[in-house]
Amino acid sequence: MSASDDITVGVLSLHNSKETKAILNAAEDLGYDTEWLRTENTAVDVTAGSAALEPDVDVIANRMLLSNDEQPIEGLGLALTLERLQPMLNPPRAVATALHKFATAAALIEADVQVPDALLALSGDRLNAGRERFGESAVYKTAIGTHGGGTWMVDLDEPLNPQVGQRHAFLQKFIDRDETQHHDLRVYVVDGQVIGAMNRYAPEGDWRTNVALGGAVEDMSEDLPSEVAEIARRSAEVVGLDYAGVDVVEGEDGYYVLEVNPTAGFKGFFEATGISPAPYIAKLAIERAGGEVDDEDVRRISQHLDDSRPSSMPAKDKVQKSENVSVGYIEEVIVSGTRGSETVLAKSDTGATRTSIDTELAAGIGTGPIKDIVRVKSGSSKSGRSRPVVDIVVGVGGTQHTVTASIEDRDHMDYPLLLGRDILKHYQVDVTRRADEESVPESEEEEEALE
Repeated sequence: MSASDDITVGVLSLHNSKETKAILNAAEDLGYDTEWLRTENTAVDVTAGSAALEPDVDVIANRMLLSNDEQPIEGLGLALTLERLQPMLNPPRAVATALHKFATAAALIEADVQVPDALLALSGDRLNAGRERFGESAVYKTAIGTHGGGTWMVDLDEPLNPQVGQRHAFLQKFIDRDETQHHDLRVYVVDGQVIGAMNRYAPEGDWRTNVALGGAVEDMSEDLPSEVAEIARRSAEVVGLDYAGVDVVEGEDGYYVLEVNPTAGFKGFFEATGISPAPYIAKLAIERAGGEVDDEDVRRISQHLDDSRPSSMPAKDKVQKSENVSVGYIEEVIVSGTRGSETVLAKSDTGATRTSIDTELAAGIGTGPIKDIVRVKSGSSKSGRSRPVVDIVVGVGGTQHTVTASIEDRDHMDYPLLLGRDILKHYQVDVTRRADEESVPESEEEEEALE
């Protein structure tokens, strides 16, 4: 970098992201100033007909994680505002397309990129009228989701709901050529170039390949078919993303794009390939702002994944509200599955590792196939009891949580749902607040994976 290159790279991310840290550290290693745009330091000041961004940056890499937000339009609106003020990588309109899986599919189809057959219907009648064409089973997904959450493999002999919680859901054909272990390809694209690729293998007992769910990885950077590389490059271009993880699966009649992810994680990719995408993204941001970067420096930095605390991480506010909102000891929640939703009373139990749902309630909302077996310990059974676990969506005060809950017969208990630490970690439990009038103590529970 020359002395005249006075450029500051900003990364927009309101959550504690290892990927954000890695991009900021990479930009700094390349010799440029950085700013982490987050709650503590970001403002837009409109004065006398002009708008100014605080802190002052020359380019912004967008790492807003919106798929977990109940109202993603808030984050998109913020990104749209900042894009008006400075150049932005992964512009918000492209992120909005990538965020919604069916919007992504529509964009890819228009560009003749092959995607699996799917059906999104706003009515239950239309969705269920079309489910037979998918065969005996299919993938059932929420249109917005992440880390494999909101995704089920379902049998099609039972009716399905067109929504899970407040989010639209759709059916998709399951594409697979490997009868022993399902896998797909994650190809990372930056500025129209493939920087690496990996195979992702589903963990035992599951069909989802997400690294966040325990999927295994294997380097494919040197062995990636040229056809797949071109599909990945084309997909990122069509959706409009400057950088993305493109998920591709091989079927009997070619390759299909499953997802174009604007906030794909770095950890599993680096584990498989030994390549960090961070300096490639930093290089693109610097060059977009008019700076210069040596390619050899990028390659050198890419051999390490530095996600330590960056120097530009802003200090916390002196007076800061707790990030956790409260939840009652007995709370009214909405629990959702593949066939519908129910509003129920749930008990908060910080002694339970995971959420637990009553057998009858689970059957009523449709929880999909059993994922695993866990052993649950309680005061009445020192040796523990084995229980199946399934995915459900629990809405607490307007926020939805996709969790893997254990199923048990809770007919003898007052509440059909027990909220465990998998949900309560996001809240403070107010033991004085309850949505009912009577108090009947129940034993606390702990869970451990079955050996």
